[in-house]
Amino acid sequence: MKKKDKYSNPRYEMVKNQIAARGVTDKKVLDAMRKVPREKYISGGFFTSAYEDRPLSIGHGQTISQPYIVALMTECLQLSGSEKVLEVGTGSGYQTAILAEIADMVYSIEIIKPLYQKAKKILSEYKNIILANRDGYSGWEKHSPYDRIILTAAPEDIPGPLIEQLKEGGIMVLPSGPSGWSQDLLKVKKIKGRIRTQKICDVAFVPLVRR
Repeated sequence: MKKKDKYSNPRYEMVKNQIAARGVTDKKVLDAMRKVPREKYISGGFFTSAYEDRPLSIGHGQTISQPYIVALMTECLQLSGSEKVLEVGTGSGYQTAILAEIADMVYSIEIIKPLYQKAKKILSEYKNIILANRDGYSGWEKHSPYDRIILTAAPEDIPGPLIEQLKEGGIMVLPSGPSGWSQDLLKVKKIKGRIRTQKICDVAFVPLVRR
């Protein structure tokens, strides 16, 4: 039997009390959240806060989202395991790793070079992740269309290029709106070339950085 690490109990408690207790039920998502070590993806000064239900700074004006929001957004993608996913905003790589535990292939974009370089090193164990250092607003047309798209930073409106790169019948999950608590977490479905948008909840994300 694999020996438990010292963060195993806090990680399981996080899933039980912060995520499952608040309505996330997808077993694949819960299993991924139990497996991926959040402490690995944050700065050393925040190790003791790794499993608290709040976002944490990762430098460069960016954050790692609170565990519940990571789980909620992942559940909203409705992943079966066969999907090709585009993530805009690699950040620390934590959400990327959660996606890679479930999806078939994850393409992830990070515009801030130091974060991209750090994430590339941390995520090197995953063979189903491909990273790029580029402007995520324009997506990554080379590998499109995507079954799912997720944004971990907030544009004021849904980026047109991402709608184009989303496969027919696909799902996009993103925060949208100006900086602050007025942002909406949206679940977008593409049906017959048009999008249908559902608001999930109010959120506060850093703005999507553009070149």
